[in-house]
Amino acid sequence: MTHIVVDPVTRIEGHLRIEAEVDGGKVANAWSSSTMFRGIEIILQGRDPRDAWAFTQRICGVCTTVHAIASIRAVEDAIGAKPPPNARLLRNLIIASQCIQDHVIHFYHLHALDWVDIVSALEADPHETSALAQSISDWPKSSATYFKGIQDRVKSLVERGQLGPFANAYWGHSAYKLPAAANLMAVAHYLEALEWQREFIKIHAILGGKNPHLQSFLVGGMATPVDPDAQASLNIHTIAHFKKLIAGAQEFVSQVYVPDLLAVASFYKDWAGYGAGVGNYMVYGEYPLDDEPSPELYIPSGVIRNRDISKVEEFDPSKITEQITHSWYDYEGGDGQALHPSEGETSPNYTGPEPPYQRLDTSRKYSWLKSPRYDGVPMEVGPLSRMLVSYVRGHEKVQGLVNHVLGTLGVGPEALFSTLGRVAARGIETQVLVDKIGDFVDDLASNMGSGELRIHDNSKWEPSTWPDDCTGAGFHEAPRGALGHWVRVQDGKIARYQCVVPSTWNAGPRDSGGMPGPYEAALVGTPVADPEQPIEILRTVHSFDPCMACGVHVVDSGGREVTRVKVR
Repeated sequence: MTHIVVDPVTRIEGHLRIEAEVDGGKVANAWSSSTMFRGIEIILQGRDPRDAWAFTQRICGVCTTVHAIASIRAVEDAIGAKPPPNARLLRNLIIASQCIQDHVIHFYHLHALDWVDIVSALEADPHETSALAQSISDWPKSSATYFKGIQDRVKSLVERGQLGPFANAYWGHSAYKLPAAANLMAVAHYLEALEWQREFIKIHAILGGKNPHLQSFLVGGMATPVDPDAQASLNIHTIAHFKKLIAGAQEFVSQVYVPDLLAVASFYKDWAGYGAGVGNYMVYGEYPLDDEPSPELYIPSGVIRNRDISKVEEFDPSKITEQITHSWYDYEGGDGQALHPSEGETSPNYTGPEPPYQRLDTSRKYSWLKSPRYDGVPMEVGPLSRMLVSYVRGHEKVQGLVNHVLGTLGVGPEALFSTLGRVAARGIETQVLVDKIGDFVDDLASNMGSGELRIHDNSKWEPSTWPDDCTGAGFHEAPRGALGHWVRVQDGKIARYQCVVPSTWNAGPRDSGGMPGPYEAALVGTPVADPEQPIEILRTVHSFDPCMACGVHVVDSGGREVTRVKVR
């Protein structure tokens, strides 16, 4: 039995430690530990709830906006504020553009290097790369001359020792399967994606003044004026600019991202048999299409259990709890409790070894993440959960794309429950959203044309209009999955605040019954060819797109190791 420690797991936001026992070339057991503490919920106590979004938005700078949206929805739910239609559309535009950009960044810049060998790309024949690129897409940047230029550019970086994002990897590992031509094509698109995402996210700069951390959110609506006749407002010129950016995004996603995903996946079909995890999937739902109290959602909510895609349960927020049996926290009523987030507590109590520690005592507390459970069982959240629930609920666009991807790869629906399935689901969702986001722009333009210019509900802005004691919950489907904020407001101030974030659901430790979280369960059975270079572990963990800064507020006291892989 070989004991592996990967600490920190890189190409993610925040600090994650994975410990695994490898037996017979496969992971036999695994533990997920977040190694820094989050204190945002404590910081918010006693503050004005109208300001909570500005604090919570800074939990993370990668999936920026997501905590602001969840926070505002929680406060609005508590005080009874009802944003007008334009606010709903502006938020949908912000949310969808964030998700599209984030998914593309994840595929190319956070996850691709687990599958793409840069060293091999340097030896590729640009003519073969050109032929491959033209066989899968009509993307214009596909000539041999273009790929030769990319190859020379990367070689120059290597020769100067300026590897940047291509440093500290397991180049030449036996687990890499792409031919050299495919590796060069992927490297070229890696660089193109850097330029594309910078252009596309201008939508956030227009709607929120900046990115990350938009400045235009308001409890009860938005602060972005809408007026077709005002130069300082969103107007017909803005609408035209949005349409241009969205058209460019549709082109990049459909002609570069999705074809690349299918091309890479075709060489790694065996990964449809690894990383299944807990087999339970939960979705809060997202993109309200109307202004009813329970609006229709473009991405529906629901729960799937035990990989049974014949039915979807209705989501019930009252069934959410958090446990701390293996988390560095205390509960006033005892560690054995399972508290609903509305009654949640954040009382840190670190009892682990001082870093750098050789091995965690996983029989006790070993993570700063709690263990969220739905109806007592662990749930995976994220793009795979959303696409599964949408597929089973009959979402026409999702069903068509899922069937297309499965047919192209020649695999059955069971392939979705895997590391490869998560990668595919993220690409499918990106295509779904990039084809939908234009409708939000059209609806906004229609409202402007009809004279509907309201962006804020002022009736609930003053604390004097609020109940003396009220509670609320805000739900949002962030790029990485189901995000929930719970708030209690007493006498106009925040009395209690709790966030349960996607990476807490996915990366949380074992619960009181010993059930592993999704990361821990997904790693079991993962092949490891070389324990000193456990790239296979990174593939499965990265397929969830970890964001530990959302799960823990990072505070570095100094002296930590930058990177370490331990083998025992």
